[in-house]
Amino acid sequence: MKSVPAWIWYTALRILLFAVPLVVLLVAGVPGWIAALVAALFGLSASLLFLRRPRESMSNDLYAVRHRETPLVHEDDAEEDAAIDADTTTRPTAE
Repeated sequence: MKSVPAWIWYTALRILLFAVPLVVLLVAGVPGWIAALVAALFGLSASLLFLRRPRESMSNDLYAVRHRETPLVHEDDAEEDAAIDADTTTRPTAE
């Protein structure tokens, strides 16, 4: 079985850190906009304190994708390059 990507875990945990306090505050009778504000502040603070490892894992994965040793090559890249080269050689140059 394939493991779940780090960004999915991090996103799910961030949503939970926002949604749980929001629901608790709304059930307690706090007005919606105040409950959302307090839940957002709690979620941000808790994620900075407790989600360091998932955040670093996600950032390392993103860095690895952005800085690959070999570029990602698609099957039709050579055909597209040939079509572009053929198009530029057949165009008359403006003099």
